[in-house]
Amino acid sequence: MKSDVVKKGIEKAPHRALFKAMGYTDEEIERPLIGVVNSKNEIVPGHIHLDKIAEAVKAGIRMAGGTPIEFGAIGVCDGIAMGHIGMKYSLATRELIADSCEAMGLAHSFDGMVFIPNCDKIVPGMLMAAARINVPSIVVSGGPMLSLRHNGKNLDLNSVFEAVGAYKAGKMTEEEVCEYEDTACPGCGSCSGMFTANSMNCLTEVLGLGLPGNGTIPAVYAERIRLAKKAGMKIMELVQKDIKPSDILTPKAFENALAIDMALGCSTNSVLHLPAIANELGIEINLEIINEISSKVPNLCKLAPAGHHHVQDLYAAGGVQAVMKELSKKNLLHLDLITATGSTVGENIEKAAIKDSEVIRSIDNPYSPTGGIAVLKGNLAPDGAVVKRSAVAPEMLVHKGPARVFDSEDAAIDAIYNGKINKGDVVIIRYEGPKGGPGMREMLSPTSAIAGMGLDKHVALITDGRFSGATRGASIGHVSPEAMAGGPVAIVKDGDIISIDIPGGKLDMEIPDSEIQERLKAWKAPEPKITKGYLGRYSKLVSSANKGAVLENK
Repeated sequence: MKSDVVKKGIEKAPHRALFKAMGYTDEEIERPLIGVVNSKNEIVPGHIHLDKIAEAVKAGIRMAGGTPIEFGAIGVCDGIAMGHIGMKYSLATRELIADSCEAMGLAHSFDGMVFIPNCDKIVPGMLMAAARINVPSIVVSGGPMLSLRHNGKNLDLNSVFEAVGAYKAGKMTEEEVCEYEDTACPGCGSCSGMFTANSMNCLTEVLGLGLPGNGTIPAVYAERIRLAKKAGMKIMELVQKDIKPSDILTPKAFENALAIDMALGCSTNSVLHLPAIANELGIEINLEIINEISSKVPNLCKLAPAGHHHVQDLYAAGGVQAVMKELSKKNLLHLDLITATGSTVGENIEKAAIKDSEVIRSIDNPYSPTGGIAVLKGNLAPDGAVVKRSAVAPEMLVHKGPARVFDSEDAAIDAIYNGKINKGDVVIIRYEGPKGGPGMREMLSPTSAIAGMGLDKHVALITDGRFSGATRGASIGHVSPEAMAGGPVAIVKDGDIISIDIPGGKLDMEIPDSEIQERLKAWKAPEPKITKGYLGRYSKLVSSANKGAVLENK
């Protein structure tokens, strides 16, 4: 066993003494040691209950003959961090989570590991760590929050953000906003739409490191506890068979994940995280690959924010496995890949079926013949930009309008809230990329304000930052190269005509190439917004979004 280096032989008597200081018996020490990484905390609704998930995992490990050893991981609540300096830290914590899990996992020589995340950056951070540590591993999330009906409408966190915009536009009273505030998030779990957390938990299931149901079983269902126990038992089988993340996370597994990403209409943040996870294994996932898969995989689901269904509805309709089964009918998935169940993808989905064709459409009746995410390129984004195509109003799929340029999210929010944005405008928010932000803030406040004011069918937003998975509308993010790296988005001026063609994959400024070159020659990088601490170090090492915002060795 890998853990023999910390427990076997007379030379390890001091090590065993330290185990015994914590109450471990000889019998427990002799068994396989399984690290249980628990991101439970009291600041993230998706994580407040993870102590119960961890206890279930540990029970499963003990039932199957292992010794669970729990330790913690950090997690930022994107919703609470939204719209202020806190959001600069959110994406950056992905690397901290991966690094700290790596440090704990390799320093203590666990035989296997179970990762318990739930929300946005924590899931990909732990997946990156699993790939890096490469001992038998499994991921079990805390599950999605429920969405409850209020006045005939199912609410979620995004409903509250949009209510603020509606209030600013005089369309809601303060009392009505407070009703949303009290109702939209009814309990524990990751926010209830196909936002980033649920996107990544569903894709973990597709990649093969999560058991079927990982992405969709609601947080408060007893089935979630049973899943956690099964994960605890299953890790012992993976240890026995020595099935490691590198055996599961193959290039074909990432192609499967991208295919389901397109079918579900996942968060655009998946386009940041899947390349970053693949990068840990030396696998390249670039925007060209993503665009190729998007062009041939139909969009079968419109979950919030793209539609009115939520993850609980996807669960009831057959879950991720039913979506996989549907894509397999036209040979859009690789079925022979091994997964954390110990069985192949094909074996896992053999009995899956759609139970509600309103939530999961058949492959012969898709919402669109192409995927939920589109990659755009042009003279404004030479290295690419990303939009959640499935959440864009039809009238905004092709749009031209004058640029309204802001050098920070805060300046843009101020203009939006004060009624300074007009129908037809294209709002440009720059210097918010991984390096320029630093940290590539999510921008749910400006996009939800636009939607709440009823402008989402008239106004586009473009940024070198990123958007929340809860964002809807013509919100185009990840513009690369980012402004801080001297990308063309840095030289856009107020009034420049911006041309958006989402079906055609184009994003351009309607100004001559010679003018673009002159402006680029005259451009000078502004002073970094933050130079100290973790973000100061992060900004010096991080790549642009088209590479997954990974830290590069420079």
